[in-house]
Amino acid sequence: MEALETRELRYFLAVAEELHFGRAAERLGIAQPPLSRAIQRLERRLGVLLLARDRRGVSLTGAGEVLLHEGRAALDAATAAARRAGDADGAGGTRDRLVLAVKAAASHDLLQKLLAAYAAGPGAAEIEVLPSGMCEQEEMLRDGRADVALMHAPFNSLAGFDHEELMSEGQIAVLPAGHPLAARAALTLADITDVPGLPHARWPRDGSYPPGPGPEIHDQTQLAQLIALGRTMAVFPESARAWLWSEHAAVPLTDAPPVVTHIAWPAHSRSVSLAGLIRTATRL
Repeated sequence: MEALETRELRYFLAVAEELHFGRAAERLGIAQPPLSRAIQRLERRLGVLLLARDRRGVSLTGAGEVLLHEGRAALDAATAAARRAGDADGAGGTRDRLVLAVKAAASHDLLQKLLAAYAAGPGAAEIEVLPSGMCEQEEMLRDGRADVALMHAPFNSLAGFDHEELMSEGQIAVLPAGHPLAARAALTLADITDVPGLPHARWPRDGSYPPGPGPEIHDQTQLAQLIALGRTMAVFPESARAWLWSEHAAVPLTDAPPVVTHIAWPAHSRSVSLAGLIRTATRL
């Protein structure tokens, strides 16, 4: 079995994601010919064709698709290991601190209760709360920026993580307080589809914004202001009521799927402090 170097993985992932040798070389900061030779050497060593090349461009083979998926995970794990080793060295060989990634303004009450209950226990580590965008918790866990995260199914993927379910809740439409729909006792998803003059806000996913007429949202404050100004609407878990302004209205969505909050962590973690935080979370 051939071992892969992290440099080889970086080279292959750049080409696999760009599907263009020139753009991949520019992204890596190297010339194109040595990049092409490196990929050819990798294919010879593995004994498989990773990339199909023809006049139409570059595409992934079946083997290339597998290496793209597994290679991302392996490179993330290597990056996370290096980051956590550096953190431990900077703390004199120990790291009595946990970084908790949370979606900005989500699960507010649960987070307050969790932090208070954990801090009241014996031997509690310092908790750094790291607010993130729509689905950034996954990336933060994979690359080592976070030790643990509050994740929300079905919006977050829990693949590759250990996790425990903490709570389930309904969803609400957050609207400008003066909008006619805000006076309704309940809404359906069909009611808030293609509302004239009130498009849905668009959060980035996988590094880009989905198509649509709504504004591109960069943070929670921008979203709150645009809703208050009557420029957009958004759908959130019920717990988002905690951050709403007086200019907002929250109306339950009767047919939206429930949002399930999980506490998730890397499957390989052996942190005693993390184990204590998870025990506290499951007791709440």
